[in-house]
Amino acid sequence: MSDEESQRIGQLTDQNKRLAAELKLARMRNKTSGSARTWLTLDSSTAPAEEEETWFATYLDMMTLLLVLLVVMLAFAGKGELVSAVESITGSDSGEGAATSHQLGIELIVAGDSSGEPLGDIQSRASVQEELAALGIDTQIEEAQERSLSDLGLDQLGDDIDVIVSAGVVSFRIKSEILFTSGQADLGLAGADVLKKLVKVLRGNSFQVAVEGHTDSIPIRGRYPSNWELSGSRAGSVVRYLEANGIHSHRLRAVGFADTQPLAENTTEQGRAQNRRVELKMEMPQ
Repeated sequence: MSDEESQRIGQLTDQNKRLAAELKLARMRNKTSGSARTWLTLDSSTAPAEEEETWFATYLDMMTLLLVLLVVMLAFAGKGELVSAVESITGSDSGEGAATSHQLGIELIVAGDSSGEPLGDIQSRASVQEELAALGIDTQIEEAQERSLSDLGLDQLGDDIDVIVSAGVVSFRIKSEILFTSGQADLGLAGADVLKKLVKVLRGNSFQVAVEGHTDSIPIRGRYPSNWELSGSRAGSVVRYLEANGIHSHRLRAVGFADTQPLAENTTEQGRAQNRRVELKMEMPQ
């Protein structure tokens, strides 16, 4: 606030005080004159009532409100200094102005005037993205895509889990014999120890995980009517284990493929053993 505005507010305040003093003095004189006329009348009940100067009180209240309004307007007018500072930074072509804006960690973009001429340099979208990257502002997906396998902890899973990396998908392939006994879908202790290593990896991100159960082509006998039920139950057992160990259920889904997606021929025991597996596919959006 400038000295001139402060002086103007001081003058209005003094004027307000003078008006209040005059009002008080006028009321005292009115009371004095009224008491002096009382003894001249024969009947005090017929004396004229004291005149109430309500207009002067209303005038005084109005002046007070105007003074408050002036103070508020001057307070808002002080924001013009910030606008002038911004214009001085964006309008300056010197290196000092540019260095100041970069030190603040912001990019000032000023729209053009009515004539269409720009008031400052407008930053392109590519430049904005580069600035955000330089400031460390990035999405979780972009960060995870740039991580190496060691950063995700995949190099510590051991030999029981095969890791296959493809476009947007990281697959964890585990042989069914490690997780389950023959013809069963109940997770064993050895299988739980293997999945425990995967839990640490999955907790480090929020990607969707599809758990797929696969079997060989030999028909199942006993508890399950077919390989469809067996593969689906095994996928469901793995999903329940992951959920019980802190992986949120909205990230998981269980799918049973039976023998429809073999990795090798089912004509040999080695090929059938390779086809009996559980795969966890971590989907990383592009």
